[in-house]
Parts: sequence; structure tokens; C-alpha cells
Amino acid sequence: MHSSDATGVRRILVLGGTGEARELAARLGDDAGVHVISSLAGRVRDPKLPAGEVRVGGFGGADGLAAWLGEHRIDAVVDATHPFAHVITANAVRACELAGTPLLVLRRPAWEAEPGWRLVGSLDEAAAALPGLGERIFLTTGRQGVGRFAHLDLRFLLRAVDPPEPPLPPHLTTLLARGPFAFDDEVALLREHRIDVLVTKNSGGPMTRAKLDAARELGVAVVVVQRPPEPRVPATTVEEALERLRHAG
Repeated sequence: MHSSDATGVRRILVLGGTGEARELAARLGDDAGVHVISSLAGRVRDPKLPAGEVRVGGFGGADGLAAWLGEHRIDAVVDATHPFAHVITANAVRACELAGTPLLVLRRPAWEAEPGWRLVGSLDEAAAALPGLGERIFLTTGRQGVGRFAHLDLRFLLRAVDPPEPPLPPHLTTLLARGPFAFDDEVALLREHRIDVLVTKNSGGPMTRAKLDAARELGVAVVVVQRPPEPRVPATTVEEALERLRHAG
């Protein structure tokens, strides 16, 4: 991984607004030999910004990203996007192939399925599973997929960072909040809204794990949307990424 910067500084593009992406950007930024550019999709109105240079918005698909990598003399790309951001990941894989740029994929481990979880492959499958499971649904799959549940005459509590856009379920309460969430608070929330079913994506990580523990504590049914297939690039951790990026020659 040679540097194309005349100053000898390696230029690293970090994709994603996850906690792991912010941690990596902050720790790489402490190294005088590395310049980090973090790219956010722009889907969250008031995102937590990472340290260092930040760009917001898309690249125009894989071809656009490949051109951008060459124009900005990027030495390596780290895909630290959400595990369900499969389009961005696919574009990153293709763009790095086109540009000849090394790619690392940073993924938090998925949650291990527990007895009683209903595992589904998509939001549509999650919606189809709900009738008969309960009347009050705690929906934590993000604001962009709420329309998949709009046809259901159930009572939904949606928790998201930003408000959702139509179409929406007829009985919807929206709670705007950003994690991490504590176990006791999650138990109280489930009790207050008399939740029967929790619907979530298998995002992994500790920041939003407490809702699953609270559901188990209260006997709430759990529907989990499984992750899309991983890219054909081995996943790594923050520590492994730091080691490889700092010491690559």
C-alpha cells in the first residue's frame, strides 16, 4: 500500500457513520502520517461527525467512486458502513477493483440467535410474520423501511433518529432517539407501551443490544431481520484495521 501523496502522507477514505467508523477515524487521525477522509451518506439530518475531514453525499455509484479515489489519490478504503448498507458495500468493492485501491471491511459481529427468535430475510418477511404474534409492535429497523409495515392494522412504536416519511402504518407512534440505550430504560419502555413484539435488524454491537435483553426479560416476542450476504472481502476489526493501515508500506 504505497502512498501517492507527495508529502508521504497516506490518504485513507472511511465509508460510514457507524461508531466503529468514528473510532477508526479518531485513532487514525492521531497519526501524523495518515490523512483520513470520512464519507457519510447524508441520510441522517444531524449525524455524529467523526474527527478530521468529512464529506457528505453519494459518489455516483461504483464508477463515480472509482473516479473519486483516483482524483483524490486515495491509498486505501475502509468500508465501515452499517451491516445492512449492502448497496454501498457492493459499490465500494467494485470501485476499489476498478481503481486498484486496497479495501478493508469493518464489521461488528452479528448477534447470535437466541431460542425463540423468529429469523427472517427481509422487512417484507418481518411484516408478514407479525399478524398473530401480537398487537403492539416495537419497530427498531430504521425510518426508511417503515413503509413495509404500512398495510398492517397494528399499533406500532417506531424508534428512529429522524422522523419517517409516508407511507406509514395507520397506528404509529414515533420516538426520536439515538443510542446507546440502557437495559433498565428499555424494560421501562416496553412496559409503558405494553409491547408484544420487537422487530429489529441484526445490527450487532452493544449500543442497541439492551432492547433484546429487555424483550427476553419480559417475554416479548422477537423478530430479527438477518444480514444481507457479506462482501467477498474478509471483515476486520478496528484494531486490525489500525495495524494494517498504519504499517502498510
